[in-house]
Amino acid sequence: MTHVIITGGSSGIGLALAALYASRGARLSLIARSRNLLELAAEKLVAKHGAKAADIHIETADVANEAKIDSAIGRCVEALGPCDILVTSAGIVEPAPFLEASSEAFRRQMDTNFSGTVNAVRAVYPDMAQRGSGHIVMISSGSGLIGIYGYTAYCASKFALRGFAEALRSEARCHGVDISVGFPPDTETPQFEREIAERPPEASVVMGVVRPWSAEAVARKIADGVEKRRFEIYFGLPLFLLGRFGPAVRPLINWWFDRAIARCRGR
Repeated sequence: MTHVIITGGSSGIGLALAALYASRGARLSLIARSRNLLELAAEKLVAKHGAKAADIHIETADVANEAKIDSAIGRCVEALGPCDILVTSAGIVEPAPFLEASSEAFRRQMDTNFSGTVNAVRAVYPDMAQRGSGHIVMISSGSGLIGIYGYTAYCASKFALRGFAEALRSEARCHGVDISVGFPPDTETPQFEREIAERPPEASVVMGVVRPWSAEAVARKIADGVEKRRFEIYFGLPLFLLGRFGPAVRPLINWWFDRAIARCRGR
């Protein structure tokens, strides 16, 4: 039976993926910072998605803390066996223009989104490499493909994930371990609702033209990419074009962004 470990598994894309894998009979380990949300998530998986309580394990940990996430994942493995699929879905976003963003907020996003992913990967990768099997799925973002006004920290953290994933892929394939990195668009999650309230108007004029995806649709796309062992998982034609033809496409998009932002600012 497949053991799937999901950081950020108490809500959003992480929980949607947990529900999908629960319906397929997988064992699930969910990691997040809130035990209350984790318990609610576990109850939902049992009540609505056919999971067995014995096949769900929850752990509270902040992925930014390497020692704690390592210990939490170790307990997941003790409870349900070796990790077959790791999904690093934990992440935060605090939009603000760079001049207004605190260094603490910038560091928080880098520590959670980038270093938190690295910490989780480090906790499972040695065993996967030794076993010669396993799949690591990193959740980046469409903002990991192009810079967005007011998202300097978030974009930096998500761009960094792509570089990490590409380099690790070259190493991991030597050990029989698969790597995937996904670039989802705006997704209907509790965090997205909070983000919208803080999003600068300049960002809204360029990001608000694309309708958000549901967490369930994103989860299905990710699971399909894992099943097909795809390295890059894109969502829709614009993000596919950005990912595959970025140097050619980005100047045109940035030109349009600049014009839209200038109009928003009355210039």
